[in-house]
Amino acid sequence: MAVGARSGHDEPEDRPESEGSAEATPGRAESDGDSPDGGGRAPAKPRSFWKELPLLIGIALILALLIKTFLVQAFSIPSDSMQNTLQRGDRVLVDKLTPWFGSEPQRGEVVVFHDPGGWLPPGESAPQPNLAQKFLSFIGLMPSAEEKDLIKRVIAVGGDTVECSKNGPVIVNGKALDEQSFIYPGNTPCNDEPFGPIKVPEGRIWVMGDHRQNSLDSRYHQALPGGGTVSNDEVVGRAIVVAWPINRWATLPVPSTFDQPGLNAAMGLAPGALGVAGALPLVLWRRKRLTAGRTAG
Repeated sequence: MAVGARSGHDEPEDRPESEGSAEATPGRAESDGDSPDGGGRAPAKPRSFWKELPLLIGIALILALLIKTFLVQAFSIPSDSMQNTLQRGDRVLVDKLTPWFGSEPQRGEVVVFHDPGGWLPPGESAPQPNLAQKFLSFIGLMPSAEEKDLIKRVIAVGGDTVECSKNGPVIVNGKALDEQSFIYPGNTPCNDEPFGPIKVPEGRIWVMGDHRQNSLDSRYHQALPGGGTVSNDEVVGRAIVVAWPINRWATLPVPSTFDQPGLNAAMGLAPGALGVAGALPLVLWRRKRLTAGRTAG
């Protein structure tokens, strides 16, 4: 029993005799970080903050550039074409991640896209950013300095048929859109520029501003290549939130009218129709073969 007690947490009985022994001293010295010969090592001095600062700044700039390139980017709203959803001077954050995974623009989304060519008024001059502004814009710490970007709402996508008659609503695939929740108060859906019906080519979108009577959108560019539609490849990303000013912070969800039943009906029937068309020759061939077999018998 005594041996068992000593093998636990109790101190050895002969410790008083070994505390001052020479063999114990080196062991304690090494465990404290001293060298085996008894000489202590001075602790390493931390690097100066000012020496670390350039490294920290470099890492922050690289992260900002990666975020701007692959995740989100800030854009400034330069006009009134998206009122009241967006006001001139608002800063929005645009999702650039999902397009990398094959996501395409969807009806009802607010998207930023490059000028397809000829959309912006010729000779329109904008204040030229200085070198610092260009650099901060390049790494994503300021809104884009690129002045050839536009922002509109996606109304129809590839394969859709879209139209709007005077005093009537916008109609997509035979379904009228209820746009009261987002178009500018007092505006009509398209009285200033009725259009259609227009079949949107695959891989392209039809866009319109929420301030219909103050927006040079797809309706006004039908004479250009693409017939007023925008290629999906020109889309930078979807605007997901108003980030600035703080008192206007808001998300930018898809209005419920774009989720109404039947809006996808025209597109949903297309695969079925193609399937029937592909199966019909096979059915006729099989029927003919069976008929020929009975005749021969």
